[in-house]
Amino acid sequence: MALTRQEIQKKSDEKRGVKLCSFKFDTQTINLLNHVAEQTGLSKTALLASALADYASKHNLTLPK
Repeated sequence: MALTRQEIQKKSDEKRGVKLCSFKFDTQTINLLNHVAEQTGLSKTALLASALADYASKHNLTLPK
């Protein structure tokens, strides 16, 4: 039996360790995110991941074990 597109995507996400996460931002934040992503050539996902990692590093925050 052939897998549906949704099943294929789910298996791919699980294999890569990717999970959907969504947020609601105010329009100004969304505009800034879009602008910075466009100017840097980074995806919005990559930009947010990098910004969060930088913030955690700056404040000596780590994931609990």
